[in-house]
Amino acid sequence: CCFFDPTLMGFDYYIFILYFQVLKAEYFSPWRGEQQMYKLDIGWPKTPEHFTGQTFCVAVDSLHGLVYVGQRGDNVPKVLVFSEEGYFLHAWNDTVEMPHGIFVWNTATGSSVWVTDVGTGKYGHTVKQYSPLGKLMQVLGTPGNAGSSLIPLQFDQPAEIFVEETGEIYVVDGDGGMNNRLLKLSDDYKEIWLTGTNGSGIGQFKIPHSVTVDAFGRVWVADRGNKRIQVFDKVTGEWLGSWSGCFSEDGPYSVRFSADYKYLIVAQLNINRLAILEAPPVGSIGDCVMVHSVQLADETKPHLVDVDMRTGAVYVAEIGAQQVQKYVPL
Repeated sequence: CCFFDPTLMGFDYYIFILYFQVLKAEYFSPWRGEQQMYKLDIGWPKTPEHFTGQTFCVAVDSLHGLVYVGQRGDNVPKVLVFSEEGYFLHAWNDTVEMPHGIFVWNTATGSSVWVTDVGTGKYGHTVKQYSPLGKLMQVLGTPGNAGSSLIPLQFDQPAEIFVEETGEIYVVDGDGGMNNRLLKLSDDYKEIWLTGTNGSGIGQFKIPHSVTVDAFGRVWVADRGNKRIQVFDKVTGEWLGSWSGCFSEDGPYSVRFSADYKYLIVAQLNINRLAILEAPPVGSIGDCVMVHSVQLADETKPHLVDVDMRTGAVYVAEIGAQQVQKYVPL
């Protein structure tokens, strides 16, 4: 595309070098001309040796500056707790078998940590609420028994949970089990609405893997096996739309909004990428528009993410790299 002439001198030579740098930036930059939106915090955590298993999930307590990490493995602590600065604080293990998703719920009276457990032993197929120090407070589902019942409540490999300030709960169930559904539960754990069966039609799922709620009353679900995101009304459960155009290479594994709700951050495990999508305003869902991407190293395998809604930092649980990384907004 260009050449080098050693006889070029002075101003002409400067113009040539400048032109070459512009070409290089345009054609060889990994950002493809985009402005970089996040940078890796290489100092987080301070002691990565505490990651001793496969790190499947991460949750941020923005109010108290804490980061919870769920990991799997034999004889490893299942939940690790770090400060937002990266200092290891403590760990707990009781009654957690195979953590898949994790979520921090803050109220006026205190905080709690919800964990979805996809284990097949005596603690599995459940969604559990813990105190910040790991004391078991509540169990949803029938421990050790997979099922689809609502009375009593049963799950089969529940993938993730999102809890609103009101205490209303959204659960995507399951991570490859018999169920492919989205449930909304009241603050006393009764069904408000349920949607989803196995399939690729409107409102159907193939491995609903992650769930979040935006500021406009819409529920967003990573429909992993169908390579799309589906959107529902949080009050009625009505289907509002879906996004598939951004996921031809790999389905969405995780969905979380940026702190200002302008962007949806999506993890794509098989191509080791975070996709930053433009969040639609109230009204039509339309189709997805990717405004940025963060390409991770090969075999990193980002599984689930969470966002600090105070600082905007993005935490990525990577089961391939067996670590959690922190990306800070620029």
